[in-house]
Amino acid sequence: MKNTIAAIATILIFGLVAWMASKGGAYHGGKHSKGIGSFADATVTTQAAPAEKTDEEKDAEQIKALKEKAGNIGNFKVSDEYKSKCAACHGANGSGEQDGRKLMGPKLYGQSADKIYKDLTDFKANRKENVIMRGLLINTSEEELRKFADEIGEFPARAAEANK
Repeated sequence: MKNTIAAIATILIFGLVAWMASKGGAYHGGKHSKGIGSFADATVTTQAAPAEKTDEEKDAEQIKALKEKAGNIGNFKVSDEYKSKCAACHGANGSGEQDGRKLMGPKLYGQSADKIYKDLTDFKANRKENVIMRGLLINTSEEELRKFADEIGEFPARAAEANK
């Protein structure tokens, strides 16, 4: 029974292949093979000079530049340690945002140095669970934790000074 079914299927497949070959399909040089064309027929195009910007495009660029400038007003100098350990999650200025998007870490800006220090020691001692914070702080000394906390606590004063 299996051999009979296999023989019928084989005959059917060969019949379909012969029928397709007689129709002049794409692989046999028939009309379907001419769809794309020859590479020799392709023409080389040269890049046109950029068109002059419209007034709307110029205005849009000016608005974008003003928005970027306004977004940078609150930026102030932070330590390299803060940049390397904290800024990726909490933002360059502790706002918890970057380019208008919420980051992974919460807002630190405006919190007191004592609260930040307590939170940092809790993360290090695993009293507060956060794998990323624990990993960053596991080899950090108490003195370094205090330094981070003091720096972050100074952010509002630094921002006010930078905006003068």
